[in-house]
Amino acid sequence: MLNLMFEQLIPLVNSLILVICVMVGVAFLTLLERKVLGYIQIRKGPNKLGLFGIPQPFSDAIKLFTKEQTNPMMSNYLIYYFSPVFSLFLALFIWLCIPYFTKLFSFNLGVMFFLCCTSMGVYSVMVAGWSSNSNYALLGGLRAVAQTISYEVSLVLIFLSLILLVGNFNFLYFYFYQLNLWLIFMCFPLGIVWMASSLAETNRTPFDFAEGESELVSGFNVEYSAGGFALIFLAEYASILFMSMLFSVLFLGSDLFSFLFFLKLTFIAFLFIWVRGTLPRFRYDKLMFLAWKSYLPFSLNFLLLFLSFKMLIFSFI
Repeated sequence: MLNLMFEQLIPLVNSLILVICVMVGVAFLTLLERKVLGYIQIRKGPNKLGLFGIPQPFSDAIKLFTKEQTNPMMSNYLIYYFSPVFSLFLALFIWLCIPYFTKLFSFNLGVMFFLCCTSMGVYSVMVAGWSSNSNYALLGGLRAVAQTISYEVSLVLIFLSLILLVGNFNFLYFYFYQLNLWLIFMCFPLGIVWMASSLAETNRTPFDFAEGESELVSGFNVEYSAGGFALIFLAEYASILFMSMLFSVLFLGSDLFSFLFFLKLTFIAFLFIWVRGTLPRFRYDKLMFLAWKSYLPFSLNFLLLFLSFKMLIFSFI
């Protein structure tokens, strides 16, 4: 009986540690972003609080969570209140498919789990925009949903191409497949398209139309303040970290026990910030054109190419 309880307790404790580590990572990612953007714009980032401004993210979190929570009078209160919570829950839940050798939650259909969770993320944005009962928020939510759904199509097709190469839905097999050669060398164009689609998927510059300040007054989160606002952004940065980790797993070898893996993850997260500091926002119709007229045919062609290679190999066997 004790053994059974112990076996059930271990994954729970490990999951809790994982969530804490992700949240700390998110805190320092926001600090990294503010520092990097500061140096890109030839100014200092946060540097007054503590040593080099290191405690800044924690003071920001305390400030946001202790502020007064305002609720629009005409909003659908319960849905409005819980959609940021659901958004953060999904962003943390998706981390369970990390390919650990110790079998924390590393399961055979990890790829399918990832795709299901990212598809669910669309609902939290849509509901947050709709339940605020504000025209600006609704317009931002609709834009975000259209954008996310459009780019998920190319993400899925790129995933299918890689799965055809690896031959399994388990993320662990990406590690075994890349022991001698990283997939980025074999599929460099796919890696670039995956990176751009990740930017669109996480609503980051130059695809941050859900938060187009100039035309949308901050988009779907315009009515959120204090804790709700903080939860939405925690979810966004957790997603950025996850997409950085996923890029490293898919294209740069996925040995989670090497320090190099975490350097690669940090570099990809840095790329997200670098892009934000250097590129202007796209026009919305160009974003849709890029998704449906460029990335979709491109990823389909690669899928057919890998499929034909696979059939050719099987015919020789």
